Amino acid sequence: MDYVLHILVMMLIYSILSVSLDLAVGHTGLVSLAHASFYGVGAYASAILCGLMGFSFWVGISAGIVVAALMSVGLSIMSLRLSEDYFAIGTFSFGLVVSSVLTNWLSVTRGPFGIPGVPPPIIFGWTVRSQVGYLVAGATVLAMAVIVVRHFSSHQFGRVIHCIREDEVLAQSFGKNTLSFKVTVFALGACFAAVAGSLYAHYISFVDPTSFSINESILILSIVIVGGPASRFGPIIGAILLVGVPEVLRFAGLPFSVAADLRQILYGGVLVGIVLFRPQGIAGNYEFRR
Repeated sequence: MDYVLHILVMMLIYSILSVSLDLAVGHTGLVSLAHASFYGVGAYASAILCGLMGFSFWVGISAGIVVAALMSVGLSIMSLRLSEDYFAIGTFSFGLVVSSVLTNWLSVTRGPFGIPGVPPPIIFGWTVRSQVGYLVAGATVLAMAVIVVRHFSSHQFGRVIHCIREDEVLAQSFGKNTLSFKVTVFALGACFAAVAGSLYAHYISFVDPTSFSINESILILSIVIVGGPASRFGPIIGAILLVGVPEVLRFAGLPFSVAADLRQILYGGVLVGIVLFRPQGIAGNYEFRR
């Protein structure tokens, strides 16, 4: 039962990450490979401030949000003038830089040794210790992320970012400052990624650079593609499929090495099948390959 609850918590965390990334990828058409960097910033902010320095949960999560937002604004100003493949390469490079910093800045991050002993969070006097408690906390953050993304992807703001996705030159011809819209979208996604990272750090009580590598960014992007970009529940469906379903193979009685390889084959096969035969994803409204 504990293992099932653990998988549910991780599905919630990846759902938060994918929902927040979908605002940029699905609704605005910005393919980012830096989302795990903001995820890692939130986790390390909580680990350093709460685990090593003894500050409260709110200080750690607030610091993670602020640093992730500032990093996203800096990155977006530098790279959002790029387009399509060049933008993806720019965010990919940024992810590599952040991963290298987390690995090599030993005096702050402890590098590959990681930071253990991140304490459980205290939220309005409630100390979250059980997996059920983290389920409640994760579900609350996920609901907030869905509401915020839904709000910003509708009404006038949503019409502008959808126009940017389809034809940015057309949006500029209507007098819209497309750069400011893209910076806003990027910053919102980074803030929620930082919150997910803080939740992860307190839940696992240990952080190290391997959890926030470029492979994590690729996984989060894959979740969005499989679930369906620009849809309300597509990223959540993708998180269930790519995080939860492969774990079922652990109970198939296969040797560990075989099960691990089979999970990777299943993961790759699902992703290739989606891209080839249903580019809008399982529940998506936007054909990603365009």
